[in-house]
Amino acid sequence: MNAKLEEIDGKYVATLEGEMDTAAATEAEEVLKPLYTSGGKDVIIDCNGLEYIASSGLRILLSILKGAKANGSRVTLRGVNDDIKNVFKLTGFISIFEFE
Repeated sequence: MNAKLEEIDGKYVATLEGEMDTAAATEAEEVLKPLYTSGGKDVIIDCNGLEYIASSGLRILLSILKGAKANGSRVTLRGVNDDIKNVFKLTGFISIFEFE
């Protein structure tokens, strides 16, 4: 699992690659922690390279969403493949996240 965080054009862009299983989620959370308090900047989470997400990964994304919304920011998930989108559908998260 690779997680990278950059600031591009006044937005935070997080890139996730590989499998976000329980062990990898802990490592990814450290990289993504600044997104919990996004400071009013919109957040894009690029999932083009994400192959798998466990419930611990979903928890991280939900925490990012809650923190960002509390600061007036939007969170958009980009490039989510069909398998991961199914996980969002099954958990009901499909209706609370924005996808592009």
